[in-house]
Parts: sequence; structure tokens; C-alpha cells
Amino acid sequence: MAALRPTLIIIDDDPLISDTLHFLLGKDFEVYVAESRTQAKSVLRQLPEPPSLALVDLGLPPVPHKPDEGFKVIGELLAHSPTMKILVLSGQNEEVNVKHALTLGAVDFIPKPCDVDKLREFLHNALKLQDAELGENQSANDGWGLLGKSLPMDTLRTQITQFADAPFPVLIEGESGSGKELVASCLHRFSRRSQQPYLSLNCAAISPNLAESILFGHGKGSFTGAANAHTGYFEDAGEGTLFLDEVGELPLELQSKLLRVLENGEYQRIGETQTRRSRARIVAATNRDLREEVRKGNFRIDLYHRLSVFAVRVPPLRDLDQDRLLLLEHFNLFYSRETGQQPFELDEKARQRWMAYHFPGNVRELRNIIIRLVAKYSGRIVSDVQLASELDLMHSGFASAASGPSETALLSDDAAMATQAHKHLQTQANVNLDQVLKSWERAYVDAAMKITHGNLSQAAKLLGINRTTLYSRIQLQQDYKGE
Repeated sequence: MAALRPTLIIIDDDPLISDTLHFLLGKDFEVYVAESRTQAKSVLRQLPEPPSLALVDLGLPPVPHKPDEGFKVIGELLAHSPTMKILVLSGQNEEVNVKHALTLGAVDFIPKPCDVDKLREFLHNALKLQDAELGENQSANDGWGLLGKSLPMDTLRTQITQFADAPFPVLIEGESGSGKELVASCLHRFSRRSQQPYLSLNCAAISPNLAESILFGHGKGSFTGAANAHTGYFEDAGEGTLFLDEVGELPLELQSKLLRVLENGEYQRIGETQTRRSRARIVAATNRDLREEVRKGNFRIDLYHRLSVFAVRVPPLRDLDQDRLLLLEHFNLFYSRETGQQPFELDEKARQRWMAYHFPGNVRELRNIIIRLVAKYSGRIVSDVQLASELDLMHSGFASAASGPSETALLSDDAAMATQAHKHLQTQANVNLDQVLKSWERAYVDAAMKITHGNLSQAAKLLGINRTTLYSRIQLQQDYKGE
């Protein structure tokens, strides 16, 4: 019996390109095609398993001459399946677009037109990386798998140890690419439930029409096509752990049913009157601010409070200080070994840039940067300039400005700021100056409040304003969000 071909989704609004690639790559891959972000979501939700690979064009409808929709697709694909390997195949190959796509989580950027044999080679190399990472994760599951010696990582491990055996739900919050799935796995493995099932469901990856059946099951004949009764995730989890990733994506009507299970353990299969009981422990994760989603009316406040009996925050990579060097060394050796190449080395200035970089894509971005550096500079010393060419210095924001003299000037050098504004106006239509200024003010206020752990007086001092002024600005920002 022939081995199953790896799955590939091609997202491109040019039918000539997608049909040609479908035909030429069909011998190597099980190919699915979508011409828009909406259609891609529909295709993904109909597949029994997420594709291993994706080829994404940046210029997608409704505004195909801009890369915005393609960037959104990359984020949504990784929300659907964090292990998916995404390659961008696009004619919009300006440097700023390349770097931002890689920051978001794409493993490679291939300019159009591209030789099909070369493209096939890129895809197979991405599969090898995926297999290596899955093997590494399996090995890491024998221990913590959480690399790092910094205070935030020590705090995270302490929280996992404290919460692992508690019967109450845990809400894991953190940015995209920070490792929330690994934390959920640790909570299960270090609990007394470790010998029981561990089931993971990505709420962003299931169709709203099928979500209730997938969670709770259905009876025979309960809807068209329900030829047999079917168990759901709550039933299959037994007394183990059910991990609900991207829980903020659940539709409101299903949130009330999830709340009932969390409150009294009771649920019903679709089409049945028999009440069943769940004994599974619920762990949920989100990269959204659920408090903000509650304010917007997108998430039930009672469900939020129920899910966050215990809350764990996975720190972003920029907060991990020397751990960035530890992760550099680990993945440098890992990918060198897996690809049969020699590790690279950063020179002193490059190491300083590495330590100052913001890493907006967190550990996922770090891994992809290292993959590219191993491929390009195997056995060599990487200079500051060579490293900078792999980093998304513009989209990582002014917070990464300390990475070098040219970036440090952004806040004090009029010419540098003018260049930033020029690029922004070139790549963004209908810029609203008031909104830009409010966004930066909000970013600095939020950053100051996080740094001072919510201490209003200390935050005001950090920002060089008095406490009353800061309080007024926070109130204005909340009013602005509510408009």
C-alpha cells in the first residue's frame, strides 16, 4: 500500500498559477486550492487533518495589489495549525514584505516566477524540518521541554507545578508563537492524570456548524448525514485533559454550553435527551485579550471567569533576556545536526543585535531565523549586517530600536522618523494621523503599565507625566476603544 502523500494547500487568486501548481505538484502532494482567505478557511475546516504545508500568495482579494490579506492568511494558518510549514510564493517581494512574512511565521519567501523543481525542493525541505521538530517535541515531552533559566521561565515552571494537579480549569495566555501548546502539555504530563487521555482541539480550526458535535457528540439521525451515533471530545477525554486552543474563537452560542459543562460537568449529545457527565480537566489557551473580547461582546464574562480560575501567562521572548542566547545555541545545534551542516556563530555586534531584537514572532520566529542562518552561513561567523538582513526591524516596532545605531535614532532623529512615516504611507492606504498617534500613545501607556505591574504612579514617572494626567489618558483610551 502506497504511503499517504503529505497535504499542501495553495492559496492564490490566479487560477492559472494554482491550477498549474496543482497539476505539477500533485504527484508529490495531496493538493488543495483556495483563491481567498475566506475560501482557505472553508477548505481547512472541511479537512480531517490540517495540511502539512501551505503556499501563500500575499496579493489576495479584496485588495490584491497590497500584501495585507496575505499577512492575515499566514497568521490564521498558524492559528489553525502551529506546526504547519508556510512558504510564501509571491510577486510582492519587496524587502519589507519578505521580512514581515517571515516574522509572522513563514519559513521561506519565494519570489514569482519560480522554477517548479526548485519549489518542490523547498517544500520537501520544509517537510524535513517539520518532521525533525515533531521528533524534537516528542523527545522534549520526556522532560519539561521548556528551555530557559530566566525569572519569567522559572515562574512559569513554578505555576505549572502548582496548578498541574488542581481540578480547576487553567487559562494560558500568550502571544502567537510563544509556546502555549507546550505549557498545556506540561500541565497534563505533570499531573496525576498523565496516564489518562490528553486531547487537543483547535477551536479556530473547526467549523462553527460542527463545533457542538465535535465537542459533545451527536446521536444517530440527529441531523442529515448522522448515520451513526458519535462521541465528542468531552467524552473521549474521559478523566484526562482536554486542551481547547484558541478558545476565543468559539461562537457565542457554544460558549453557554461550554460554561454549563465547566459549572456542573453536564452536557448532552446533539439529538439526545440523556444527560452525560464529563470528568475531564479543561485547559484553554488564547493569544487574544479575552478581557477586551468581553468588553466587545464577543466572549461571555461568566465563561471567562470560569476558565481563568488559574491563569498562566507565557512570557514573550523579548522578556527572556539571556534565554535568547540559550535558545540560539540550542536550535543552532539542533538544525545543524538535522540538516547535516555545521553550526554558525554570531560575532560580537551580531550578538548585541540579537539580544536587543524585539522578536515579535517569539520562539517560532527565532527558530525560523536560525533555520535560514544555518542554511546560509553553515560553519561561518555571521556579522551584524548579515543578521540584520534576516530581522524584521520595521514591523517589530520602535521597541526593537536599540538593536543598533541606525534604529536607536528612530525616536530622536527626525530623518529616521520621516523615513519610517514615508514607508508607512507607501504601504498603508487611508492613513488616519489621529489614529496613528493614539495607537502609539496607547502602546507606550500599556508598556509602562506592564513594566510597573500596574502601578499608576511608577508608570507615570516612567512616561514623564504626572499620575492624574496618566489616569485621564487611560480613561480616554478606554472611551476611544468603546466607540
